[in-house]
Amino acid sequence: MALLDVRSISKSFGAIRALSDVSFSVDAGEVVGLMGDNGAGKSTMVKLIAGNFPPTEGAIVVDGKTCHFHRPVEARAEGIEVVYQELALADNLTAAENVFLGREIKKGFWPFRILDKQSMIERAGELFAELKSETRPRDLVKKMSGGQRQAVAIARARLSNAKLVLMDEPTAAISVRQVAEVLELIRRLKSRGVSVMLISHRMPDVFSVCDRIIVLRRGSKVADKETATTSPEQITGLITGAIREA
Repeated sequence: MALLDVRSISKSFGAIRALSDVSFSVDAGEVVGLMGDNGAGKSTMVKLIAGNFPPTEGAIVVDGKTCHFHRPVEARAEGIEVVYQELALADNLTAAENVFLGREIKKGFWPFRILDKQSMIERAGELFAELKSETRPRDLVKKMSGGQRQAVAIARARLSNAKLVLMDEPTAAISVRQVAEVLELIRRLKSRGVSVMLISHRMPDVFSVCDRIIVLRRGSKVADKETATTSPEQITGLITGAIREA
């Protein structure tokens, strides 16, 4: 049984049809690339899975359970986390404080409960060690590289025991060395049995870490191929429309 099963999803915004009858699945521990040109429907699909709004038609099934998400907190409760390109980190806080932002550990008894900073630092350190990241819990986010920032965002997703992490353009606008760090983080998630859906324009990144590649064009799925059975040239043709479908 698939971890995520997207069944005949369509989404309209008034007269605009952003997605039309799209179906695909993601297995546990699988890394799936979602590719397509601007306006292909990638962002809409991510927001549907993440619970930002419901589909117009179709169903989202998680672990065999049909889900009706209207808010991100509902998707999060089913083990779905999103790491957006902007990351939404607080630059003035430490890595540990960002990992636990909104989910702080407290100690003591009401009304004298206080933050248990040491427990949060220790747990964040364990998560960074699990991801084999050089990020340190006490470091300020504003002093971090792009790769380290991604590690903080992914550690936050791991904190909630996410089953599926949606990553929106995680390697955009970072250095070659930092790209390698982020791709290794994705491999670490896979090794832990966490599924990843990678939304990216970067062909080398997708072919480096993804088991399968799904291509959307103008709101429709035109390909769902195992990475080993396709090529960057074929995927490019599918994205641009030079190849109709595969």
